[in-house]
Amino acid sequence: MSVVLKRIYEEKEPLGGYRVLVDRVWPRGISKEEAHLDEWAKTLAPSSSLRKWFNHEKEKFEEFSNSFKAELQEQESKDELQKLRQKSEKGRVVLLYGARDKEYNHAVVLKDLLLEE
Repeated sequence: MSVVLKRIYEEKEPLGGYRVLVDRVWPRGISKEEAHLDEWAKTLAPSSSLRKWFNHEKEKFEEFSNSFKAELQEQESKDELQKLRQKSEKGRVVLLYGARDKEYNHAVVLKDLLLEE
């Protein structure tokens, strides 16, 4: 299984694999051509209220992570996660995100979930 995290703003050359943007809003200043996306999975992003509450404060990360995992139990999100899990078994999946913090963000939680099974 191969799942890679990449901050979309730091990509000089697109990393190969199945490329998925996992943010609810499109990253500012990035064109669709520059992104080289295979998919934009808005359902795999935290709700606006959860994202705003978390505000990338690392002391809230554990609670954020648990709340985000609960949000991902919705059927549409579960189906999307399963699809990405299957793709990661066949080749590399690149989860693209816009957050500045590389250690405490929702893409980290998604990667852990994808690699769990």
